[in-house]
Amino acid sequence: MDAAGDDLVVLDVDAEVPPDVDTWEDYQALLAARRVVDDPDPAAGLRHGGAARLGEGRGRRAGGDRGGGVAARRQLRKELGDQLFTRTASGLAFTPGGLRLASRAVELLGLQDRTVLEVRQAAGGRRLLRVGASSMFAEYAAPGLIGVFAERARDLDVELSVHRSAEFESLLLSRSLDATIGPRAARDHPGIAVTHFLNYQVVAVVSPKHPLAVGEPAAAALRDQTWLLGPSATEESGAVPAIIRRLGVPEQKERIFQSHAAALEEAKRGSGVALALSFSVSRDVATGTLVQLPGPLLQVGGTWNIWTLSEHHAPPEALELARFVTTPRATQAMLRGPGTSVGRFKPSVHVTLWS
Repeated sequence: MDAAGDDLVVLDVDAEVPPDVDTWEDYQALLAARRVVDDPDPAAGLRHGGAARLGEGRGRRAGGDRGGGVAARRQLRKELGDQLFTRTASGLAFTPGGLRLASRAVELLGLQDRTVLEVRQAAGGRRLLRVGASSMFAEYAAPGLIGVFAERARDLDVELSVHRSAEFESLLLSRSLDATIGPRAARDHPGIAVTHFLNYQVVAVVSPKHPLAVGEPAAAALRDQTWLLGPSATEESGAVPAIIRRLGVPEQKERIFQSHAAALEEAKRGSGVALALSFSVSRDVATGTLVQLPGPLLQVGGTWNIWTLSEHHAPPEALELARFVTTPRATQAMLRGPGTSVGRFKPSVHVTLWS
């Protein structure tokens, strides 16, 4: 972002994709700030923690009259003791205080959406917990966990969606999700609580008919194989990417499937090497349907962690899940998967399995 003078930052809010916004988080903050700026009474919205008035800017940006907000913006500047922004030929020029307001606006608008949701749920006698998870956890462990957790509260519905772990922090801070489950970040955010609850191991498996099924394969031989991988291979961190990087598998040797189960089914046909959670393939290995490849390069441990906002900011349902997920009953459900009724479990992303 370019400086305008010594203390202003210029953002082109009218561009479809602002050229001077470096990250998605900056762009989200910019859009949220514009909704605050366009609001006829932003001071009231801020005072009430992101009340409904903050959302009214959406309609006005589409072409409505924004003249009614001038006096209210003056009042907001007076209350905060900051000019916040000025309009320039290239867009809005924010002061440092205005940029702080822009970043806080994302949180306020997320809180607004969450409040509206909770009020509507209360009217219908239902509660909703929105959980995001890494692809591997969502496929193998989430159904069992959600099943036993939802059964403990008959008025609770759980919505599960799949996300890259790199998005967890922004999804929680914007209150788009109530809790996320997956690997731990390299650095913890001070506003987010992360609780470790389960260790797992990823192993390499092949069909008994595969040439590598006998003996310990060399690294060069492994690099020449076709690797049948689930969506976790596209992550920047985690056990699966670690194995691929450790072996130096060329990209042209990687086949990415929409699910880990689809990749395993292809491995059972002898089409290549698959990476899987050890507990998910233990029965196939025991019966001889799959063969686990030996060697230190082909076994990597990982951890699953639950992320929520800090204790005083997270929804009570999220905090309860964070406590429950560490119990033996939850561990057993994740590893064995008792399942849950369709009416209680609401997947917000539907993935069709293919191979």
